[in-house]
Amino acid sequence: MPAYYISRAKIHDMTRYQEYLKLVPPILESYGGKIIARGGKYKIIEGPETFDRFIIIEFSTLEQGVACFTSPEYQHAASFRRSGAGTIESAIVEGV
Repeated sequence: MPAYYISRAKIHDMTRYQEYLKLVPPILESYGGKIIARGGKYKIIEGPETFDRFIIIEFSTLEQGVACFTSPEYQHAASFRRSGAGTIESAIVEGV
């Protein structure tokens, strides 16, 4: 069953965030991740307008998505974002 990584992000330092963005695509690819949406135009339908970037990535299974985001490679890439470049909320959910 496919699973979807869904994330909302607020960028604080685009220069540092770009370092994160440079590293992530090959990591996602190595775990079979397919970017469905990343950035781009959006409209908040309901709730606070806290975030300014939305990301959806499809994986073949929930386990594959969890493996990707807990991998040492991703944790290294995320250290750039976590060092003050942005605030993020994320989840991985199974599809139907």
